[in-house]
Amino acid sequence: MDLDLSPEHVLLRDTIRDFMLTEVAPIIDEHERERRFPIEIVRRIGELGWLGIPIPEDEGGAGLDTLAYAIAIEEIGRVWGSLGLIVAAHTSLGCGPLHLAGTPDQQSRYLVPMASGEIIGAYGLTEPGAGSDSGGTRTTARLEDGPDGGTWIIDGGKRFITNAGQAGTYIVTARTGTREDGKAEISAFIVPADTPGFSIGRLEDKLGLHASATGELIFERARVPAANMLGEQGSGFKTFLRILDGGRISIGALAVGIAQGALDASIPYAQSREQFGRPIGSFQGVAFMVADMATEIEAARGLVWRSAWLKDQGRDFGLVAAQAKLFASEVSSRVTNNAIQIHGGYGYVTEFPVERYLRDAKLTEIGEGTSQVQRLVIARQVLGLRVV
Repeated sequence: MDLDLSPEHVLLRDTIRDFMLTEVAPIIDEHERERRFPIEIVRRIGELGWLGIPIPEDEGGAGLDTLAYAIAIEEIGRVWGSLGLIVAAHTSLGCGPLHLAGTPDQQSRYLVPMASGEIIGAYGLTEPGAGSDSGGTRTTARLEDGPDGGTWIIDGGKRFITNAGQAGTYIVTARTGTREDGKAEISAFIVPADTPGFSIGRLEDKLGLHASATGELIFERARVPAANMLGEQGSGFKTFLRILDGGRISIGALAVGIAQGALDASIPYAQSREQFGRPIGSFQGVAFMVADMATEIEAARGLVWRSAWLKDQGRDFGLVAAQAKLFASEVSSRVTNNAIQIHGGYGYVTEFPVERYLRDAKLTEIGEGTSQVQRLVIARQVLGLRVV
């Protein structure tokens, strides 16, 4: 068993780390304060090939593996959570469905520009009344007869959509009928940003991740060609379950990155800040917090990397991905909270970055399935029972 990263993975990690510290870190506070989407930085990382890391080269991506992708998201999130979320949502949720279920024509027309960084992607699944209950989708799509197979008319709305208003291509789920068992038949559609009848609603004013755009998608008789159905009719539910499995790896990686950033800030502070004539890190009360933080981060990273490795091996990774996402996200919240505690009053003010890490970390316990949903997924597989 070799637990060392390959030279290629080390090079990618070090390259991204250097880029984030030298080119990105200086502009973070301005963008977060103004809640401004980092268009220039996103364009730059697209040029570097980091918006399609796990996507095959013939589909516009870098052709690297899932582990490389997890490493990249961690390193980006380690410096800037907002940018890490932007990249994760674009890659896992925007590019992922097209890679998984797209036809060659759909991949050529939509995936290649996204994976190559020319266009940002987004995924419209969550609705005001359908969060954890993703199968409760109320957005509808009905087929209207016409040339080339007709046109799908989409009505409804989505909420809490990452990259809303910035994406050029959206993957959207909608009800297209009723199954034999009485449940909703859900299908997926490719919706370009300029689709007639499609618009962006309000953008959310969030607790954290201020430079990441999160907002509403509104469909008022939005007209989508029949050729823009992604996968077979009624396959949308199975597709998004598979996409969420992979997306949990990236959110777990983001959680690890945010936690590592908080630890990175806490160590030098504990070494240099003095009280009672000695560094606060020499007191067990602080030292043991740092020890716990470092240990939990390492354990979380191991789970994330194992889930990525399983996916790369073509093996069942759903259980470990849920475990990684659950553990890493809750570690991230604990670690960032402890980072503030170590900083004391300075941790509570915006002059120091740890308060931002705490606000950003909370999202990782909610997005891509809440901690409670992850426990359901894990318990059902471990027990073999229908846990509700």
